Amino acid sequence: MGFEPTRLPDEPVRIEPRNRALPLNGSDNENGLVEPAPLTPEPTLSGEPELADLSPPRLGVVDGAMRFLYARGVSARNLVRPFHKPSRLRILATVDEPLPGERAAGMALRAGHFLIAGKRLGVEAADYGSASHAPPVARTVHGFTWLADLEAAGTRDKVAPVADDIMRRWMLANAEIGAGPAWSVGHVGLRVLNWLIHAPLILSGNDRSFRARVLRHLSKTALWLDKQAPRGGAAHEVIPAWAAITAAGLLLPDGKPRRLFGEAGLIAALGDTVGEDGGMLSRSPVDQIETIAILLRLSACYRACRRDPPPQFQVMLSLMMPALLSLTHSDGTLGSWQGSAPLSADRLALLTEAADPRARPLHDAKHWGFQRLALRQSVVQFDAAPPPSGRQAHGGCASTLAFEFSHKEQRIVVNCGGAALAGAAVPRRIEDGLRSTAAHSTLMLGEHDSTPVEPNGKMGSGVKAVTFERTKDGSASVLTASHDGYVARHGLFHERRLALSADGTLLEGADALLPRGRKAKRGDHGYAIRFHLGQGIEIGHQLESEGGKGFALAMPDGSYWQFRTGAPGLVVEESLWIDAGGHPRGVHQLVLTGSVGRDGGKVFWSFKRMG
Repeated sequence: MGFEPTRLPDEPVRIEPRNRALPLNGSDNENGLVEPAPLTPEPTLSGEPELADLSPPRLGVVDGAMRFLYARGVSARNLVRPFHKPSRLRILATVDEPLPGERAAGMALRAGHFLIAGKRLGVEAADYGSASHAPPVARTVHGFTWLADLEAAGTRDKVAPVADDIMRRWMLANAEIGAGPAWSVGHVGLRVLNWLIHAPLILSGNDRSFRARVLRHLSKTALWLDKQAPRGGAAHEVIPAWAAITAAGLLLPDGKPRRLFGEAGLIAALGDTVGEDGGMLSRSPVDQIETIAILLRLSACYRACRRDPPPQFQVMLSLMMPALLSLTHSDGTLGSWQGSAPLSADRLALLTEAADPRARPLHDAKHWGFQRLALRQSVVQFDAAPPPSGRQAHGGCASTLAFEFSHKEQRIVVNCGGAALAGAAVPRRIEDGLRSTAAHSTLMLGEHDSTPVEPNGKMGSGVKAVTFERTKDGSASVLTASHDGYVARHGLFHERRLALSADGTLLEGADALLPRGRKAKRGDHGYAIRFHLGQGIEIGHQLESEGGKGFALAMPDGSYWQFRTGAPGLVVEESLWIDAGGHPRGVHQLVLTGSVGRDGGKVFWSFKRMG
């Protein structure tokens, strides 16, 4: 069975992430920081959370004026304690880490090296002032995200000397506030938040002068962040910054004005960067996970001060967790989307339990864009939206109409993933390749990505409109979507139809190239449809019949599947997949090749479980 001509429905429905900005208000319930108010139960939410629930209560006249003046540079001491001596600089409470770190990474630190997404970097050999660190390395070293890992690796008397040693090395290389690669707003936000939460690790030494220097540096860094955060930026920059400002307002003396200022900025930033269905506008699972973790850690800071976090935080967590869980496979791990690697089932379960134990996967996420089918023990994930755009598009991928497919514990069809980890165990030279259309299980027309991938982490002009429809075909559930990413160059739309049987053992697909108007551009248009296979799948004997060809697939769990297609060309090629530890793993891919003329056409394929 080869390509068959077909026509495009008249007007595609544009699918774009949308969001509503939130009012810049904070919380009314205040009694100061030194004498915290008694802890009261967290508010409960009934029904499905909505963005309307995120409108914070208005501030009173005094608190509103306090926040207004602090935002315009009036010092917190003059607002809270006028005509008094400055309060002694100290951390006001000890915070319990709500998300324990990775013990393996912590043990590696005790052994003398960072373990960052599969890469080892010696503590003594690390250049703490270098501008050449890859993003995952810079985030770990300058954001001090390693503190949670170290805390999980032993008792305080065992791990505190390690933290003290790294802290001294970092301070020596980054003594000047605001100068050098360590001073991106996102890194500073993570750093301040982690310093405050893990203060006992970095302030447990016997050197009183060094402890005082660290506290002074922390205080000056928080003041620097007060000025930088309002300038805006992408979600991965501004959300950690506003969270750190809020935490500093909770845990440093005379902090009430800063906390009011930080709460307003954080709620506004969340409203600007999270869509109506709870998905980040960057469409990045990495950003989604980090934002959830930041909200959980900030909420722990409130509890340490015996305060309730603003109820808007829990509303946001209740929105964001179902969107994230829409990317879970049948084995409980995450799919590989927008440069992410699969988060392990254990880590995801820990995150879910802390954020919203009642959360269930979101199946129809129009703005988040990741659609889901889950029948019996099979899961299909489908990217049915344009890539991220604008300043939210850092590290975006040309994955429109790609899919992943799993059954029980086995990933059958995957995307390569892992571009966000480039520079650790993933070589930086393949980062752009991992972001390309060819690194995803979808159709590629000619040698062009559906949306051009630019070297600076941005996305070019490609997919603008995506249509999507969810229907039933007998007992099968069907997802159908199309995009316009190839129209400008070829005059053809790409449409994909995925139908999963009720028992989850048959996935039937059809990829169509549809002419814009009456005909596409002249000449032949070559295509390649790629299916990157899960790790450990062995390709057996080739299948031949009058209806087409295919391969037998042997799964690591002992089951057998068949792949069949009517496409004229079917080959097996090598590929790679980035695992949960950030390591590239060799896998295979099935590639369907052929060409269409000006009338376009359609090709069919299927995955079927045998026995």
